[in-house]
Amino acid sequence: MLTTGVGWALGGAFFLLGRVRGRKALHPRGEVCQGVIDRQGAATTTGVSWLDEAGIDDVAVRFSRSVGLRAPRPDILGLALRIPVATSRFGDVLLATTGTGVVGRYVLLPARRHGSRAYTSLFPYRTGTGPLLLAAIPTAGSPRQFELAYSGLTGPWRSFATLEVTQTPHRGDLDLSFDPVLNIVPGLGSYNWAARLRRFSYAASRRAREHRSGRHSPA
Repeated sequence: MLTTGVGWALGGAFFLLGRVRGRKALHPRGEVCQGVIDRQGAATTTGVSWLDEAGIDDVAVRFSRSVGLRAPRPDILGLALRIPVATSRFGDVLLATTGTGVVGRYVLLPARRHGSRAYTSLFPYRTGTGPLLLAAIPTAGSPRQFELAYSGLTGPWRSFATLEVTQTPHRGDLDLSFDPVLNIVPGLGSYNWAARLRRFSYAASRRAREHRSGRHSPA
């Protein structure tokens, strides 16, 4: 299929880029923080318990630069969330800087600093009630507070939670590997075409890094 071919091509490119860099090809530079998500629940029923139900989650948050350009050069910025979903299990949600309009939510947009632009999932999630997009929208006056929202393919953004990012206890980046295809928040599935595109890209990025460090993933 077309998406499989595109996925293989992207995977090959990211593998070569990662080998040259000696680190992840995608989002190689970042900062890992701790955060708290305060969920008040979705305004409409989505069929995804993490969106529909109120609760509090202690999460890992990674801010990153997609191409790896050093600040203050503009880059596609990333915001990744690692969310506990069960004992010893977690789900990953990956967001990148885009617009928020009907068309803009599907367009990656560069930014100079984190918190200056909204982050969205870009690809829709597959849920029991239809496709949904997720977003983290900066809160005015607080560079480390975000409104978490969801929407349909073209509908309005509806708030379901607040993300408060705390100061990182670590010096520099941590070697965390986020993968929304392998680490799924229950109810937020991937469409086959999106999973194919992502699967090869993330796997190739990891293989390149492991090849450089002498580590190998099991087949």
